[in-house]
Amino acid sequence: MYNNLMTYLLVSQPVPIPRDISLGLPLDEWDLKFLLVILFIAHIFFVNLMVGGSVFSLIFELLGRKFPRYDNLAKKIAETITVNKSVAVVLGVGPLLCINLVYTVHFYSANAITGYAWIMIIPLVIAAFLLAYLHKYTWNSWTGGKKTLHMFIGGLASFFFLSIPFIFLSNVNLMLFPEYWPNVNGFFSSLQIGNVFPRYFHFLTASLALTGFFLAWWFGRRKYPVEKNLPDFTHAELRRLFYRVAFYLTGAQLIFGPLLLFTLPTTGLSMLLIMIVLGAIVLALIILYILYKEITSDDARVGRYFAWLAIIFTVLVLVMGTARHVYRETAVNDHKQLIADHDARFRSIMLATRMRLDAGLGAGDALGGGPTGEQVFVNCAACHAVNKVLAAPSLVEVYSIYKENPDGIVNWAENPGYKRPEFPPMPSFAHLGEEKLELVAQYMLDRGAEAAGEAETAD
Repeated sequence: MYNNLMTYLLVSQPVPIPRDISLGLPLDEWDLKFLLVILFIAHIFFVNLMVGGSVFSLIFELLGRKFPRYDNLAKKIAETITVNKSVAVVLGVGPLLCINLVYTVHFYSANAITGYAWIMIIPLVIAAFLLAYLHKYTWNSWTGGKKTLHMFIGGLASFFFLSIPFIFLSNVNLMLFPEYWPNVNGFFSSLQIGNVFPRYFHFLTASLALTGFFLAWWFGRRKYPVEKNLPDFTHAELRRLFYRVAFYLTGAQLIFGPLLLFTLPTTGLSMLLIMIVLGAIVLALIILYILYKEITSDDARVGRYFAWLAIIFTVLVLVMGTARHVYRETAVNDHKQLIADHDARFRSIMLATRMRLDAGLGAGDALGGGPTGEQVFVNCAACHAVNKVLAAPSLVEVYSIYKENPDGIVNWAENPGYKRPEFPPMPSFAHLGEEKLELVAQYMLDRGAEAAGEAETAD
């Protein structure tokens, strides 16, 4: 009875609708969403500093080959990377727990679809951290002939630091668009969905801009011993250098931000989102104006607007974090409602079936008369498309092979062989029973014939 019930429930939908997990949340849903935004902002801030620091350390070390004073600056930047990395990892636990609770079905589905790339995050993180420590602690000892190797280690660490967020972004992007899940086959296939690349460039420029602003404070603060650690620089020179970095990369945000907005799938767009983004643009313009005043100030006055910049940067980050959440909520809202409806239908059918069985009746009427071939075909749809090749022949090809021979499909499904090396081996579906296999065999032939006829008409 239960197998019949589940087969009935797995009806083909315009988008995949996994059943919900009806467990209580430890906090109110909106409390978890608020924590998700705040904790994610705290986490991503240190991720930005980690990624930006690794890039700037590599750039200044390369400059140090020609201008030695930049090599020492690169070393001091590298010393911040491992600290920011540790904080980023610790702060990453909170938002990960929140997103698991609030968007369980979407998050884990995206994880499963991206597959090996998602699992590779763990060894990539380990490799990046070990390389960052190796790069940091061999700075003075790997001189002369080993300097090239030292820069290669730094470049490799930077490459991993840049790659890991790319995987995260593609995964989070994929969870927003369930309608594309049936067409995704691994990580590289997921890159064709949504706007992964604009998201990444927006993240990267934000990381470099925030790191520039952070380093302007870190090296420019009065208590920092510039004369001892960076004797070839002054406080004012370092402030101006990294303010300039922050200025140009914040300006780049005005390019990549609108590009990100214009390439977003319309699924999650709303007037509220557009208003938030316009507010973020205004804040970015104010930041650019203040940075320009700082850059053009004399040495004695540079840094006087730092507090204002810190406040506006913080507000901007909060605004962008809110915009991200608003888009996510709008994008998955319809699908979450479908999941809720599907779950409610499941529960109502279970209740009706239980009542019929308690009354000594069969479960057939509650199941709507039993499964159809289309409903059973859900078991096959992951590999067999109607008129294109996924992980097995299309229904058009199945029709050409088994035309007027549905028993051949049944026999093959019960005891499949392995004839084509370009496809993975087909598992046995004997557990469905001969009655269901006959239904699905006839359905496959009917759909294959229909698609083949449509193709002939088009030609």
